[in-house]
Order: sequence, then C-alpha cells, then structure tokens
Amino acid sequence: MAARHRRWALWSAIGVALLTGLLAAFWPRSLPVDLVDVASAPLQVGVRDEGETRVVDVFVVSAPVTGRLRRVEAEPGDVVVAGETVLIEIEPTDPQLLDPRSEAEARAQLSAAESAESLARAEVERAEAERAFARSEFERAQKLARDGTLAARDIEASETELKARVAALSAAQATLGVRRFELERVRALLMSPAEAFARREDCGCLYLTSPIDGRVLRVLRESAGVVPAGADLVEIGDPAQLEIVVDLLSMDAVRVEAGQRALIENWGGERPLEARVRRVEPFGFTKVSALGIEEQRVNVVLDIASPPPEWTRLGHGYQVDVRIIQWEGADVLQVPVTALFRDGGGWAVLVRDDGRAARRVVELGHRNDRHAEIVEGLAAGDEVVVYPGEGIREGARIERR
Repeated sequence: MAARHRRWALWSAIGVALLTGLLAAFWPRSLPVDLVDVASAPLQVGVRDEGETRVVDVFVVSAPVTGRLRRVEAEPGDVVVAGETVLIEIEPTDPQLLDPRSEAEARAQLSAAESAESLARAEVERAEAERAFARSEFERAQKLARDGTLAARDIEASETELKARVAALSAAQATLGVRRFELERVRALLMSPAEAFARREDCGCLYLTSPIDGRVLRVLRESAGVVPAGADLVEIGDPAQLEIVVDLLSMDAVRVEAGQRALIENWGGERPLEARVRRVEPFGFTKVSALGIEEQRVNVVLDIASPPPEWTRLGHGYQVDVRIIQWEGADVLQVPVTALFRDGGGWAVLVRDDGRAARRVVELGHRNDRHAEIVEGLAAGDEVVVYPGEGIREGARIERR
C-alpha cells in the first residue's frame, strides 16, 4: 500500500507540472507595444525644404576690353573699399606672330616707307634752299629800294616769292612728318612678341577698382592670361546683407504668402534663426530630383529676422533647412502621425483600455509631418499605440514596452 501511494503521488506531481506548463505555454500574453500619452503641446504646420543663403546684391567685375590679365592677387574673404581697392589689372595683348607671307609684305611696306621718308627729307632740304635764296633776294630788293633804284612792284614780287617758299618749306616738313609716322607704323607691324614683352613696363595698364564696400566672394579667374571683353573675373558683395532662397514644389509654393514666419534650422548654430518670407517669385522652373523625376519648382526668398550677431558665421551659398510656418497653436491636443491608421474614409487609433487594445475613431485638425491635432475622439491622458501593426488586434492584451 505504501508503494502504491508513492507511485500515485509521483504521477500526480508529474501531471500537475505538465498541466502547469501547458497552461503557461498557451495562456494569452500581453503584447509589448510603444505607447504615448495624449497631451497638449505647441503645434506648427508649414512646408519644409532645403534652402541656400546668398548675398542680396552680388557684383561681378568683368573685363571691359580684350587684354592680358595680370594675376589676380585678391583672395575670397578680402575686404574691399569702393573706388580704392584695385581688383583687376589688364594690360595690352602682345602682337601676333606673322606668317612668312605677311612678314614679306610688311618688310616691303617698310622699304617703301623708308624710301618715302628719304624723298620727303630731300624735299625739305630743297624747300629750305629755295627759302634761303628767296630771303636773300628779298633782302637785296629791300636794300635797292632804300637806294631808290628798284620799283615797289619788284619789292612786292620778291616778298611774295619769299612767303611762297616759306609755305612750301612748311608743307615739305609736314609731309616729312607724315612719312616718318608711316615708317613707325610699318615698323610696329614687324614688332615681335619678345620686343613687346621687353617694352611691357612702359605700357599703360587698365586698373579696375571695387564698385562697392564689401568682401571678395569668389575669384572666377586667378591666373594671368588673355581674356576677352566681357569675361567674368571676380564676384564681390556684402556678406552682412544675406537672404535665403528655397525652391519649393509649386503645389507648396501656392500656400506661401509674403510676411509669413519661417525658421532656419540645421544651419550650424545652436538654435534656429527667425526669418520672414519677402517674395514668392511668379515664375516656376523645372528641376530634376535625385530620383530623376521632373518637378516644377518656385523660388521663395526670405529675409533673416534674427539679429546679425547670431548668424555672422553664415556666408554666401551655405545650405540650410527652411520651415515656413503657415499655422501654429500654443496648446493643441495632438498625437504622433505614426499612431494613425485609416478606418474607412476617416482616421482611427488604438488606445489601451483596461489593458486591452481598443479602436477609437478620431477627427483630425491641423497636422504636420510629425504630429496631428485631435479635434474629437481622444482626451488628454489617453494612451495610444505608436506604429500599430497587423499583429495588434482590437481586444488584444497590450503592455507598455
């Protein structure tokens, strides 16, 4: 009897342990979920996109004439003063090398110019001799006239002859000057680039000064070389006068108005900067996104409203994140948008009610990319499930993860 009782007790203990294990294995467990408390907090609704800073007025210094640019010594960030700081120095270009035929033609012109100059010099010498003879004749006629042996008509003829010879000498000298200039012109045609380089210090350069007070933003051409007229060389501006331009999708830009408040985020500072929308440009343009999709974009220009000492580290062409606020509330009952799911034509959430998941239909108000305003369906303090997956059914036991 004692042995039978021991076996019965042993099997009873095994049965109880097996039953307890089965109950523990198949007993419904609470699902761990992420819960957040419904609460009131500030809410801002607007559009967000990447923007870029730029100087309000950028001045491009370009070459007014074709010439040889001397190396630009200015560096980005250098301070410039209007009318004083020399930015660009342009000197005349070197003459071109002559091909054999052009050189032969130029040398023939040089020989002809030298002969013409010699001929003109001989004409001057002849005119000088004739003038000297006419003067001596006039002086002799004056002496005879004082002695009373020469008529007045002959004296006048002698004086006229002298004046004609003086005028002829002046004409011959002028012709000689013309021939000399023509000779210099032909010699200039034969000037080689090496000769021009040796005489470069004597050439006058064109100096371009800064048109405004500010700083050098970018040097577009630094090395020396020949530049054509109109070539852009240096960009200057005042970094203290910055604006921000952001290209929004056209469907977002139509909801933006001048004067709306904006926040400049992720610009490198400790806190966002305040800004105001100044202008929404009326002209849209096509831009290809990183995914290769053509999008219609519109430029929106903003003015920085924060004090300048807070954003002195910003410069021209810096990337920033812009959030244009179209509506904001200081005390708004809200939930994360990740807690919402579609329920027919409306929205619903899962709340924890007595340890179980309960579906609650809600009416939404304003919303942004993170939170949505709850107009009806929830109260402050309710616990809603964030990221409600298909594994969480209505009525299931849930617990905070």
